[in-house]
Amino acid sequence: MLLFRMVSYLLGHLVILVTGETPEKFVNMAASRGICLWDITRVKDGALLMKVRLSSVRALRHIARRTRCRFRICRRMGLPFYYSRLRRRKALVLGAVFFIGTLYLLSSFVWFIEVKGNERLSAAEILEAAAEAGLVRGAPKWRFDAAGVEAKIQEKFPIVSWAGVYVKGTRVTVEVNERVVPAEEDRRPAHVVAAKAGLVREILVVSGHPAVKEGDTVAPGQVLISGEIPPPEERPEPGEDNKQGRVPKKVQPFRYVHARGIVRARVWYEGYGEAEIVETGRRRTGNYETRVSMKFDGKEIILSGRQNIPFELYEVETVVKRIEAWRNLSSPVEIVTEKFFELEDYREDRGLEGARRLAGERALEAALKQLPKNAAIQERLVEELPAGKTENLARARAVIETVEDIGKEEFFNPTVK
Repeated sequence: MLLFRMVSYLLGHLVILVTGETPEKFVNMAASRGICLWDITRVKDGALLMKVRLSSVRALRHIARRTRCRFRICRRMGLPFYYSRLRRRKALVLGAVFFIGTLYLLSSFVWFIEVKGNERLSAAEILEAAAEAGLVRGAPKWRFDAAGVEAKIQEKFPIVSWAGVYVKGTRVTVEVNERVVPAEEDRRPAHVVAAKAGLVREILVVSGHPAVKEGDTVAPGQVLISGEIPPPEERPEPGEDNKQGRVPKKVQPFRYVHARGIVRARVWYEGYGEAEIVETGRRRTGNYETRVSMKFDGKEIILSGRQNIPFELYEVETVVKRIEAWRNLSSPVEIVTEKFFELEDYREDRGLEGARRLAGERALEAALKQLPKNAAIQERLVEELPAGKTENLARARAVIETVEDIGKEEFFNPTVK
């Protein structure tokens, strides 16, 4: 169907209105003679609206006389009719051609230049280097070489490790990647020490000398990866007698580096929790009243809210706002907002098992609060602690085992050895 409509548009077609006594007979006779009619719709007074190709209109005149019908052209559609209209409006055609040509010509120039990735270099410096290679606003896109602009930027700024020039339409994007210069602190000698106690599980040394091994127990502050690298020891040559207690000699001095690495260890966190078997006290019911008042010179004026609080038991939260002093002038006026929360007495009997369960949850929650973000929990253990027979309490202790990186940097001053 799509192909048929495209061919009809290229060859041209008409929308006609057929009127008469028997327009259906008109349609049947046209179909029997191989004339294609489509989009046939009935309109008022029995007339039919339909489409027919331009080449078949002449044959429809004979059919209309035979069936005593008339047809009238309502619309002319398709490429031949548009072409005929354009031939009569040459100025419009020339204007359209001129507009398209101008648009194409303008799109062949660079009008926008964007710089990305620069942090220490300014955009003006990069644009100046690009201009030396021919990349400026208004430059034809065929006149400058993207590879030449990239090479010029890298040649002029050694801090740039990579540069890329991308052309998209009239916009050119210059993207640079600056070299990472180590900070002064990154060049200072430093150890990796234990931030907390634990049992070393694995150690990965990026720079430095390992001071512990897997399975060692470490204490807070203990050196895990040393920034002090000892020199290699002189080994005796094959066949050389070393039985006389010869001491290996140091052939190189100590080297001092900024130690880096990952030391994962098993760490344990402990939490304590308790809960009353029978708990009594007061708690909020959820009802509250708000009162806003203004105080000045020892007097109080209620701006909103009740004067008498309707609750028998309540607690108050008060917020006081004062007008800020201006120069040497201060205002004695205070705006006081009071919230009165209703309280009720309660008594909750959890039973021994319920109190133990709640104490264990509280102990586990207390232990979880101590965990850092990068800790991977390996095991959780909750145990009951003994309580006195006369005590109305259940006690519990929770222990969580994690595996985490316990290393932290610690700078040191090298000593001559």
